[in-house]
Amino acid sequence: MTRVLLADDHELVRAGFRIILAAQPDIEVVAEAENGRRAVELARRLNPDVICMDVQMPVLDGLAATREITDASRAAIIILTTFDREDYLFEALAAGASGFLLKNSSPERLVEAVRTIAAGDALLSPEVTRRVIAKFSEAPATASSHPPIAADGRLTELTEREREVLGLVAQGLSNSEIASTLFVGDATVKSHVSKILQKLQLRDRIQAVIFAYENGVVVPGS
Repeated sequence: MTRVLLADDHELVRAGFRIILAAQPDIEVVAEAENGRRAVELARRLNPDVICMDVQMPVLDGLAATREITDASRAAIIILTTFDREDYLFEALAAGASGFLLKNSSPERLVEAVRTIAAGDALLSPEVTRRVIAKFSEAPATASSHPPIAADGRLTELTEREREVLGLVAQGLSNSEIASTLFVGDATVKSHVSKILQKLQLRDRIQAVIFAYENGVVVPGS
């Protein structure tokens, strides 16, 4: 059962999300927060698996609340907003959010997002991946079949196959797409991704994408 905390200053919005999520047999809405400070308090007390977090809230906004929560717990956070703004996207990812979803998304998309985040995957569409790459990468956009490896000591912990999987994750490929590319099973890829995150001390795939480009595992255009 995936335990979810809803954080939004509009009661009607929270009620709508609760109805959608509570109708699923594998999802339980454990609490609701009307502001960011309350979300932080409930997250610490209830330790939910997933938090659906609004951006603009009183007392403490959603981005600040996300930073506080991710510093103190392993709860995965989906930023939900009506604003498709790039600054919100990058601030949310930098704060430690695992996904970014617009409130005008379908109910099915919300349920899929919660399940995706709960399974340990980041909610990164190819479009968002490209925007993350453009924002966080400083390498020139030139192709290279053997991009330079930065001197981050954590990279030495990865096997050659794990480094290869990291490169494919950084290109925005899903587990099934990586499995197809490497001719292995989905479970094998999932195991590789888990080990990569553990060895590199990263929270999720979003941080893995940023890490890979910042440290030269891949470069834009490769």
